[in-house]
Amino acid sequence: MDARFLGIAELAEPPSVAVVIDVMRAYTVAAWAFARGAEKIVLAESPDDALALKARHPDWVALKDGPPAPGFDAVNSPALLRSVDLGGRTVVQKTTAGTVGALAVKEASLVLCAGFVVAEATARVLRSRGGDDVTFVVTGEDGRADEDLACAQYIARRATEPATDAAEFLRRAGASRAATELKEGVRRGAHPDDVALCLELDRFPFAMVATLEDGLMVLRPHGVPSS
Repeated sequence: MDARFLGIAELAEPPSVAVVIDVMRAYTVAAWAFARGAEKIVLAESPDDALALKARHPDWVALKDGPPAPGFDAVNSPALLRSVDLGGRTVVQKTTAGTVGALAVKEASLVLCAGFVVAEATARVLRSRGGDDVTFVVTGEDGRADEDLACAQYIARRATEPATDAAEFLRRAGASRAATELKEGVRRGAHPDDVALCLELDRFPFAMVATLEDGLMVLRPHGVPSS
């Protein structure tokens, strides 16, 4: 497998296979949403688009980065979402980096969205595809977020070397700027448990696949048999 690690702005053309990484917190939140029963997640282009979707579908759950805002039902925090019943619901998600990264590669033949909580399941999907070239989209900090890069590098290694240990990659993520800002309360709409939840390795047994459905980028859980 030939792996490339690019920021969103470095994506010159649609990749064949893309793995979009947002550890803190978009795709940790997405995984928790599925664990809490969500059927699908619609990745919105902008807050206005998210609110427009919510207006057309009042039963959908709209979620965004930052503090609570009118029209939105939830914020981008795994800890705040973990007790919410989302059984059968559709979630509309708009975040600063994660959803932007997925929309930037929507023309790829396969788009996986990931964080540490679904790392092994994601690696298994890549492993099953053999020698595909894979572009890892490092969404945070213009492609320099170490928590996202560490997770991307771990999944890439794990896809080809299943015995790869996660300890050093998790250490880097825990020492990242994003982790520090979350711990210190710099980022609004957060919970003290968010960092720990973002660093839970393989909490969930599914991968997450995004596809275009009726013009919308839709994320769904993807069951992966154990190897």
